[in-house]
Amino acid sequence: MTKSELRKNVIEARKALPVNEIEEKSNLIQYQVMAMKEYTNASTIMLYLDFRNEVQTEKIILDAISSGKKVTVPVTDISTKRLTPSLLMDYPGDLTRGAYDILEPKKECLRPVKPEQLDLIIVPGVAFDERCNRLGYGAGFYDRFLPRTRPDTVFMALAFEMQIYDQVYHQSHDCPVHYVITESRVIRNLSKN
Repeated sequence: MTKSELRKNVIEARKALPVNEIEEKSNLIQYQVMAMKEYTNASTIMLYLDFRNEVQTEKIILDAISSGKKVTVPVTDISTKRLTPSLLMDYPGDLTRGAYDILEPKKECLRPVKPEQLDLIIVPGVAFDERCNRLGYGAGFYDRFLPRTRPDTVFMALAFEMQIYDQVYHQSHDCPVHYVITESRVIRNLSKN
């Protein structure tokens, strides 16, 4: 299987998941994240807004806001292939459909935050391996963004168990994460922890 075939197969399989299964497994994953010290100790976090049957993030967003954390979400600039974290003050009121039809802040709600201010980043992905390598959607937004953060910033990915593979065709420019959290386990990147 090639990298593009793996990406296509996983996206198709995820699209086929029943809504109740996505919600049930997403809840398990989100509660695991909220119990981790990397989350509880973080004061400024960035996380993706789920779409196309990704692991849901709403419970984390609501918990983080209610516990006084600064919550940022990515704004995508397709022309420069760059992500900018934007402070989320009103969820979901600040948001509208943006690039790739993903929710992002409305123009009047843009509040840029410097990447080096982030303590924790929850990243999306298509597939992952047990070494915490990540196969993204192919545009490289996160592989360009993550190196712009502080050395102690924690990268965490949320995935369903069906997104874990032996091989995700990791290349030198691909940025691995510290943790992959699924509905049944926390996979740690031993080389980063």
